[in-house]
Amino acid sequence: TECEKEPGSLLWIFVMVGNIVRGMGETPIMPLGISYLEDFAKAENSPFYLGCLHTATVIGPFLGLLLASFCAELFVDLGSVDAEDVTITATDARWVGAWWLGILICASLNLLAGIPFWFLPKSLVKEGETNEPEEMSEKSVVQLQENDKNEAKQTIYEIAKGKLYYFIPFLKALFRNPVYMLFICITVLQFSAFDGMISFMPKYLEQQFGKSASDAIFLIGVYNLPVICVGYFFGGLFMKKFKINVYQAANIAFWVSLLEYLLYFAAYWTVCDTSPVAGLTVSYE
Repeated sequence: TECEKEPGSLLWIFVMVGNIVRGMGETPIMPLGISYLEDFAKAENSPFYLGCLHTATVIGPFLGLLLASFCAELFVDLGSVDAEDVTITATDARWVGAWWLGILICASLNLLAGIPFWFLPKSLVKEGETNEPEEMSEKSVVQLQENDKNEAKQTIYEIAKGKLYYFIPFLKALFRNPVYMLFICITVLQFSAFDGMISFMPKYLEQQFGKSASDAIFLIGVYNLPVICVGYFFGGLFMKKFKINVYQAANIAFWVSLLEYLLYFAAYWTVCDTSPVAGLTVSYE
């Protein structure tokens, strides 16, 4: 009966809940961070700041892939099993790296990085303006105090109902905007291709070229992310220096994306020979 009993663990629930919490914390950074920059930066400096922001979003995954490469070289039972007792190597298909170690390190760094956000002011002075507050009349002060009292009396249901009342018309307006919808479709295609490469290219390198999981993850990070990082940074710097408007930026993005597509299309002619697999490509004999 002990042999027939299937092993089970509920630890996956902790991993799932942790990923949900992580997603809730990471999601507001891009929309709110971009709005924060747009509201308090000069129009000519905003593209450069956004380029720096997107550059940081690429540096993070690059460092994450390097950390994952390091963790994949360590056995999963790190600390509880003696390294000398492990008879398999990292190139063995049965090898499982210390995936949980990267999660603990990243969680600790996220916690430390979130502390400074508590000290950010609710509002900043727009770049280039003075810090002198405008004089307000006594009537304006009284009106602001009354508005604060009314907002404090509102319940969560009333606030949510009011937000929902304005949210649906704005959502309809966005869906009817052809430029916005085209941008969304292009972004979905780009991220689908990028995520597919990140997900499946390491396994292809393992199977086709005999690389270990650690080496495959390292190569993906080194060959792809630094180039994207440079593109984000110099793209923002280029828009700041030459004062590129939205229409010109859309034209540049179109032609650069077309060139990128043609370069990727050339990959159809760079085909490697299929590795011999017994029973699949070659006979068992």
